[in-house]
Amino acid sequence: MRRTNPGVVYCSISDFGSGPGADLPGYNVLVQAVGGLMSITGQAGGPPTKVGVALVDVLTSKDPVIEVLAALAARERDGHGQHIEVNLLSNLLAALVNQASADLWTGRAPVRLGNQHPSIAPYETLRCRDGLIAICCGNDGQFRRCVTVLGKPGLADDPRFTTNADRVAHRSDVIAELESPAGRRHRRLLDRTAHRSRVPAGKVGDLADAFALAERLGLAPTVPVGPIMFRRSGIRSATPAPPSPATVLLPAWGEHTEEIRRWFATGRTSRLPHPARTASRA
Repeated sequence: MRRTNPGVVYCSISDFGSGPGADLPGYNVLVQAVGGLMSITGQAGGPPTKVGVALVDVLTSKDPVIEVLAALAARERDGHGQHIEVNLLSNLLAALVNQASADLWTGRAPVRLGNQHPSIAPYETLRCRDGLIAICCGNDGQFRRCVTVLGKPGLADDPRFTTNADRVAHRSDVIAELESPAGRRHRRLLDRTAHRSRVPAGKVGDLADAFALAERLGLAPTVPVGPIMFRRSGIRSATPAPPSPATVLLPAWGEHTEEIRRWFATGRTSRLPHPARTASRA
């Protein structure tokens, strides 16, 4: 392919790379297991748990877009294409950010903490009268406003909770202090009060709640395609991708084989199949 079209940009996606792992079969949940994600997901003391969506697949589909765009920009400068390789395991390890760094720097593998954060407190869920609410206090000012909302302003000056390091060291104490007043309130009322006081908080809801919230915030999370609603891309730009059923409807097997081969051979992009036409035929 490179001999006939030296400017071609080609991307290979595998489970475990093109070296010794080339022949190993894999799936998202398998990579979550062997890649360490399950080891830090779930309740403390409970079994390792997979994330509720194919997160490794999603991450590994997004990163190649960045690399391909970079390769296209490089081709504009030097005229050369390139071969890009990504694999599920490497992408997962790169995405584990602070948890992976903690393992590398300390030599101690992180553990499951449920909804808690390993180095911030309170940064987790609290029990209210009618369910759970997430509270995230990333700095001392947010903690002071949080305890004020909960009717316990003096906790901000308690020597056990003065700084984030203090709160992490006394996590069980601070959560017990916060859940006592939170447990007497309904989530919606506490959520509303927290927002007015600029405390990062919100009820733990389901997907219907999430779409409704995004609508209220003007994020337009869905788009109608005929009689069916689809998820809209989260990207907003001056050149948005047009909403199309092609995002979920696949072309027939081999429908564009010859067109794409001609494109690879010539480097001309003007005759590539149009997603909307593909979807209408599908």
